[in-house]
Order: sequence, then structure tokens, then C-alpha cells
Amino acid sequence: MENNMHPDLKLRRATAVDIPFVMATERGEGYGELVGRWTEDQHAAALADPRFAYFVACSGVQPVGFAILRDWASANQVTLVFRVAVAQPGSGYGKGMMRLVVDAAFLETDVYRLWIGCLHDHERAQRAYEAVGFRAEGIARGSWVMNGKRCDELVLAIVRPDWEAEHAK
Repeated sequence: MENNMHPDLKLRRATAVDIPFVMATERGEGYGELVGRWTEDQHAAALADPRFAYFVACSGVQPVGFAILRDWASANQVTLVFRVAVAQPGSGYGKGMMRLVVDAAFLETDVYRLWIGCLHDHERAQRAYEAVGFRAEGIARGSWVMNGKRCDELVLAIVRPDWEAEHAK
């Protein structure tokens, strides 16, 4: 899939140098509940753990977003897009970054199923995920906690045959 809106958008593996950017982004307005927040030590530990894959999207050399995938290259071939955020929501980078993240997962591993969750009523996120090939699978009742309250999570996934069919076009 091509990124027409931001042709200079690139995805690279993150390093420890990127942790401050990731932390600043996940602490953006409203992200605490939607994305989650970790300490520097938690990020450093996950970055060093091969079960996690950290990516940073850059426009030129400027970082504009990040994604953390869990169960990277897992034996059961199922990977979770654990956390994803753009530094400036509404800037148009989110969809392009997600396309690059999806492609990286399928190109760099033998993942069969890539999945993500969002609040069941977060229509903007749902549209962005569906635009890059994710399909809604159902509601996981009470699986998200926001402000101390249990919320329902919409589960979306893309499987390798669907990704391959889209790339064959």
C-alpha cells in the first residue's frame, strides 16, 4: 500500500534514544487512557525484550509517531499492535504509519494474524485501522479500564491471506 499523503514517511526500528519521544507522545493530551503510559525503565525493558518490536515513524528525520508490537515473531504467529500513537493527532500521519507497521509485521515475520484493540466507540481509530486492512471481529466486554471504569474493547485483525491479496493488486 502506498502512502500518498506523506510520501516521505518512513518506518524504522526504535532504539533507546527514541524512548523520550515515545514517552512524550504517549503522554499527549487524552492518550493516557487510550494508549497507556510506561516509565522509562518499562520501555527500556520492553525494548530489550525480543517479544516486543518498537517502531518509530519519521517524516524526513522528524519522528511523528510510534508503534509497539507484542508477541513479535511468536511461535503461534499472532502479534498484537500493543500501543500506537502519533505525536500530533489529526496531522494525517496515523493511517500511513499504520500501513507501514502492518507491512513490517507481514514482511519481517511469518505472522498469520495481526490484531489491535480500541475502545468500542472510538470511531476515528476504527476507521483508521479498517482503512489499512483490519476487520472488526467483535467486542471484548469489560477488557479495557479507563478512569477506573471497565469499558468494552473492539477487536480488529488482519490475516496474512487478506494482506497478501491486497498487495497482489
